[in-house]
Amino acid sequence: MIAALGLGAAIGILLGLLGGGGGILAVPALVYGAGLSVKAAVPTSLVVVGISSATGLLPRLRAGQVRWRIAAVVGTAGALAAFGGAALNRLLDPRVVLIGLAAVMVVAAARLLHGDTEAGGDCARPDGGVNWRGCLPKAIATGITVGFLTGLFGVGGGFLVIPALVLFLGLPMPLAVGTSLAVLVINSAAGFAAHAGDATLDHGITAAFTATAIIGSLLAGRFGANLPADRLRRSFAYLVLAVAAFVAVQAAVNPPSS
Repeated sequence: MIAALGLGAAIGILLGLLGGGGGILAVPALVYGAGLSVKAAVPTSLVVVGISSATGLLPRLRAGQVRWRIAAVVGTAGALAAFGGAALNRLLDPRVVLIGLAAVMVVAAARLLHGDTEAGGDCARPDGGVNWRGCLPKAIATGITVGFLTGLFGVGGGFLVIPALVLFLGLPMPLAVGTSLAVLVINSAAGFAAHAGDATLDHGITAAFTATAIIGSLLAGRFGANLPADRLRRSFAYLVLAVAAFVAVQAAVNPPSS
């Protein structure tokens, strides 16, 4: 329970600061920190990420930092794809799931370390509008990819949404953070629905994890706008690499229970 409280707060802080990232750490934290099985950790992580993302979204709403139409397209495509990812998850050994998660972590960290490209393009025109002919296919492709991984690995997908919104769709970082949180709420709800019935949730750990994640997300969302986004992004990328190495080693030498 103590581990759940501390790890929940850390995940909430990451969500509030970066608009994502907490979910990719939630499954390893629940498995190796709170002692849950992979099957129980996946839906639990989606509850935590979904609720804390909705909480972290509130300060971004007041600041007008959410592109709702883009979030709706990415989130809807992702919600549908999450069921396919969840179906594949049921066929795989838990060790394979964790090793796959570690591999995706490395790819995401590399994209984050690569840095921003210049904001703009079809999804973020200088006048604030959107060229949907060019933006829509990119937004749908982003949603399908993120949603599938959400269902497969039990992550909210923010660690992929942020690079995609910035590097692929051209949104400025502040808008990407707020829009990502909206997408995470949709994806997490869909992922949880896809995994409903796979395992019984430990309500004590879930409640403790979620409560501290909410507090961390609110505090980070309040102060995160004043912190340098590039430094935060790079620091998070290094953290993801470290956790990926830990997950890969643990999955290889200490296989988790299913």
